[in-house]
Amino acid sequence: MSITDLIKRELAAAETAWKTGNDGKARVCARRAVAIADEVWLENRSDQTFRGDAMAHLRRIQQDLSLPVSVCEAAERLSTAVTQKDSAPFSTDPIGDAGIIIGHLTVS
Repeated sequence: MSITDLIKRELAAAETAWKTGNDGKARVCARRAVAIADEVWLENRSDQTFRGDAMAHLRRIQQDLSLPVSVCEAAERLSTAVTQKDSAPFSTDPIGDAGIIIGHLTVS
């Protein structure tokens, strides 16, 4: 299965979960899609590889000053735990935020 197919599969699972009211699963699937895109983006940009879970990828994206602010902010919203949604930037559209990040990483 291609990387693009893996990303599409995760985003489709996120959509399904979102539509059935399973917001937590939608966030997890959106995060995994971002992690897949980020691994490929990093491999194409450097000799280094970055391995970590989806949250580690989101934290790395948030701190990458070479990325547009909109991408970093989407990563911050997507990585905020549900328990912190009242005190930190929180994604009410995890699939949209994943799309912002993936769109940038797959075009760059």
